[in-house]
Amino acid sequence: MTDEWRGWRAATEAALYGPEGFYRRPEGPAGHFRTSVHASPLFARAVAGLLCRVDEALGRPDPLDFVDLAAGRGELTTGVLAALPAEVAARTRAYAVEIAARPDGLDPRIAWRAEPPRRITGLLFANEWLDNVPLDVAETDADGVPRLVLVRRDGTERLGDPVPEADARWLRRWWPLAGEEGLRAELGLPRDEAWASAVGCVGRGLAVAVDYDHGADARPPFGTLTGYRAGRETAPVPDGTCDITAHVALDACAAHAERVYALPRARLVRQRDALRALGITGARPPLTLASTDPAAYVRALAGAGEAAELTAEGGLGDFGWLVQPVGTPDPLTEDPLTDDPLTEGPLTEDPLTEA
Repeated sequence: MTDEWRGWRAATEAALYGPEGFYRRPEGPAGHFRTSVHASPLFARAVAGLLCRVDEALGRPDPLDFVDLAAGRGELTTGVLAALPAEVAARTRAYAVEIAARPDGLDPRIAWRAEPPRRITGLLFANEWLDNVPLDVAETDADGVPRLVLVRRDGTERLGDPVPEADARWLRRWWPLAGEEGLRAELGLPRDEAWASAVGCVGRGLAVAVDYDHGADARPPFGTLTGYRAGRETAPVPDGTCDITAHVALDACAAHAERVYALPRARLVRQRDALRALGITGARPPLTLASTDPAAYVRALAGAGEAAELTAEGGLGDFGWLVQPVGTPDPLTEDPLTDDPLTEGPLTEDPLTEA
């Protein structure tokens, strides 16, 4: 890593994924921030349930693929395999996709790869991946012109040239900046392309991206770029000592993949709704259980607390699940308990076009 002025995309790429980057550290992401995977084994159980739904929709293929994109140290893949019914687990090929080295002691059934397999029949699940795909940042100057924000290794910033034309088109379509000085936006085209590339690996099945997100009607005026270190939010400094992340324009990602592959509309589901449909409700156990089976009551109460954290408004429950079926029905279209639509509605944004 050097101390030269660079755009945030290049600086983040080096700081996170370079030879001495943050994601090469032995402690892994769990050493610095808490994801749904680390919050409770119920999350892996829900993803296993989703994989079983995909399996049924595909006619129980052999093999059935499960791909954990941005796998950390394999925690989710390990939990999913443990939660699957034996018959489904026997047919499942599990892939953990991560740039770091394979952890010691990982289940030998898990294939450890730097890239996803090119022809997936099953479920590709990307939990908090897109928020770490590096991107550039734009800021409006005194004349209202969006310019690239340049940064040094210590986090010092200054404005550079006007944004390139491809990014300017993306801004006009997905995150238009008014002429006021100092407004900021994260330029999401690299994430659109990354998501389309991941979806393109799915021959038949489902691709799911889970991330904090914002929609076209509620973009934050000053962006969301931030850092995390040792469990605390911190200033984003591209020196390799902290995570650097920004919320995701999932609507733009969905539209790009739909356009590239002529896919049906993806659906955006809140995590709280997706998990409840998969049986993670957070309901407290009946008090009568405390007298008939106290140990079972304590276990059920602990599980309810974990489920409540995973589905909480203002917390993990606010994550967006971008659900993209490929050659199969969407297994999260309806809640089997209520027959009510789970989704906020099909994403209605047009493909990336000149505004």
